[in-house]
Amino acid sequence: MNELPIPVTLGYVEVIEIASAHYENFPVASVLLPEVVRKHIAVIYWFARSADDLADEGEKTPTERQEELDHFLEKYKAALKGEAEDYKWRALVHTITSRNLTKGYFEDLVSAFRQDTVKTRYNNFEELIDYCRRSANPVGRLLLELFDIRNEEANLYSDKICTALQLINFYQDVSVDLQKGRIYLPLNVLRKYHLSENNFVLDEQKGFFGQMMEDLAGESERMILEGRGLLPFLPFRLRLEIAATINGGLEIIKKIRNIRYQVSTIRPVLKKSDYLSIGIKSFIHAIN
Repeated sequence: MNELPIPVTLGYVEVIEIASAHYENFPVASVLLPEVVRKHIAVIYWFARSADDLADEGEKTPTERQEELDHFLEKYKAALKGEAEDYKWRALVHTITSRNLTKGYFEDLVSAFRQDTVKTRYNNFEELIDYCRRSANPVGRLLLELFDIRNEEANLYSDKICTALQLINFYQDVSVDLQKGRIYLPLNVLRKYHLSENNFVLDEQKGFFGQMMEDLAGESERMILEGRGLLPFLPFRLRLEIAATINGGLEIIKKIRNIRYQVSTIRPVLKKSDYLSIGIKSFIHAIN
């Protein structure tokens, strides 16, 4: 980082600190990756985390949150024109230009988070997948671009992983999202299992709810396993990182099963002991 202008260097220092301070189920700027790309991943994470936080500021009205996200997007566009507000924006612009990243992916992320301010229900799976296309898939594609992997087949495998991880996160966070007034379970799927948005947490409905979550978790598991087709496209250290990310998602599914799918009242999380198993599995997958 020493060869960079001081404001850009300071920006990277700030975003690395931010990324390191947040707990995530899945690796962020992991030591598994080459040091040269960690700062770029950290600044992308900062951008996505900042926009997501603006969408989730509970004390503000949806209109106020939309306005803040619109302002955030304006700052992004201004930074691209050389009018960066602070060091973090300068670091982001340096990452985008030096690594030739697709600028529209960042706008997709803001679009998804802006949707969170107004849309709290999803009528069908297609609506949910469209949300994932903008909220999760851009991050995977940006990661590939950081390694100069610009292959449509690789992109499609990456999309499967990212969409599956987003869905798994929704299933993990059902109890948390309920407190925010959000349901990321498609309403037509609830109806298929004789449930509604108002009654699926009732005790007498748990048999139906468990069956639905079993099927939804199984579909996400199949999707993320198909995404393993991405691994042969990747250099070893990135392959190890993505394998760890996939296995982290699979471990969450395992924990959801272990609590008999009662995610409406329990939020399963990874423990320190789980990471050893994830690491071993990931190394095996990365070398095969």
